[in-house]
Amino acid sequence: MVMETNDARRLSPRAQEDLRRRVVRAVVDRGMRQVEAVDTFGVSRTSVHHWVKAYRQKGAKALASKRRGRPKRSRLAGWQAATVVNLVTDRCPDQLRLPFALWTREAVGQLMAKRFDLHVSVWTVGRYLKAWGLTPQKPLRRAYEQNPEAVRRWLDKEYPAIRRRAKAQNAEIHWGDEMGLRSDHQAGTSYGLRGQTPIVRGTGKRFRCNMISTVTNLGKLAFMVFKERFTSPVMIKFLRRLIRHADRKVFLILDRHPVHLSAKVKRWVTQHADAIALFSLPGYSPELNPDEYLNQDVKTNAVGRRRPATQPEMIDNLRRYLWSTQRQPDIVANYFLHEDIAYAAV
Repeated sequence: MVMETNDARRLSPRAQEDLRRRVVRAVVDRGMRQVEAVDTFGVSRTSVHHWVKAYRQKGAKALASKRRGRPKRSRLAGWQAATVVNLVTDRCPDQLRLPFALWTREAVGQLMAKRFDLHVSVWTVGRYLKAWGLTPQKPLRRAYEQNPEAVRRWLDKEYPAIRRRAKAQNAEIHWGDEMGLRSDHQAGTSYGLRGQTPIVRGTGKRFRCNMISTVTNLGKLAFMVFKERFTSPVMIKFLRRLIRHADRKVFLILDRHPVHLSAKVKRWVTQHADAIALFSLPGYSPELNPDEYLNQDVKTNAVGRRRPATQPEMIDNLRRYLWSTQRQPDIVANYFLHEDIAYAAV
């Protein structure tokens, strides 16, 4: 009678080892045919063949049970893991000639294969990343044109000098920027049934307006909303308003927009040097400007979560939101809490 073949994987490691030894003894020592061993012990013909072959090649140690599950130790040496972490945190994949723009599990896997000839699954890569304290995050953008040395010089020398000068002249440091806003900008999420993307109704017309603003680390906010293009006359109009409402001299820090550096603006500032002075951030460095956080706040909450039907309605929403923010200086001061802006918080 033929015995039913059982799945030996269900047995404990000790029972599996004992079964292998009994089968091999029966075949090798007692001369039992492998086909008979299959019927006698209820195991597969393939298993019997492999066990006997392994015993004849490596001896009794080939029948010993091995540790189950994933290995507790990483296949990467400590220095190799440190190298991967440093490359992931300091470089982009394309800088290492990998065909990726972002660090994904697949990208990290290819990095390990390229550097150390170590090939692992994306799931194993994910476990490594978690153990190393690396998590998937939305990256911040940095322009290729940014000069790291200019940024260091700004943080270590130029801005501290501006701060000392402002203190000596009893001036107030403002951070300024301008941006355009469009009616079709959308932000946030909306609940809906799984697999059915919610639909938000809005006008098919596209209209826009512009805004220029300044913020201080004490929570002051100044702004101007306008419809026309951003030009030197518009900039000068805003500067007039700014110094008219300021109770002391203004040190205004801006990016290097052509209007900020125009001859008309420079000439006007020179004529009003007792009331205002302009300073320029390093090029392509918006992350150093606290006013960028006001811009993001406005885009998300004053425009992206509303559905204006007309340009006047959009401008009215924008002004109301900015007036409300003006009355809450703690909100403005919180823009300076981000680690990239912390240098400007004092």
